[in-house]
Amino acid sequence: MIDLIKRTMLAGVGLAVMTKDKVEELGRDLAAQAKLGEVEGREFVDNLMKQSEDARKDFEDRVGSLVKKAMDGVNVVHKEDLDKLQARVDALEAELRKHQDAPVHHSH
Repeated sequence: MIDLIKRTMLAGVGLAVMTKDKVEELGRDLAAQAKLGEVEGREFVDNLMKQSEDARKDFEDRVGSLVKKAMDGVNVVHKEDLDKLQARVDALEAELRKHQDAPVHHSH
C-alpha cells in the first residue's frame, strides 16, 4: 500500500513543491500507518526526502528549460548578454578617454 501511495504522489509535482517539513511529516505519518519500526521508519522518511529533493530538482530544471525556451522565442535580450555589452562599451569609452586626454604631438 505504501508503494502505491508513493508512486501516486511522485507521479505529480506534489512532492516536488512540498516543503521539507511537510515531506518529513508525511513520511512519519505514512511510516506510522504502516507500523514500520523505528529504523525502517527513518529509512522510509529519508528515502522520501531524497525523492522529494530529486523531484524538486527535476521540476526546477523542467520549468527553467521551458522558461528559457519561451524567452528565446520572444526575442528578448538576456541580462548576461546585456552585461557583456555594457562591459565592452565601458572599456571602449575608457580607451577613447585615454586617447582624447593624451597630448597631441605634431611633427614638422
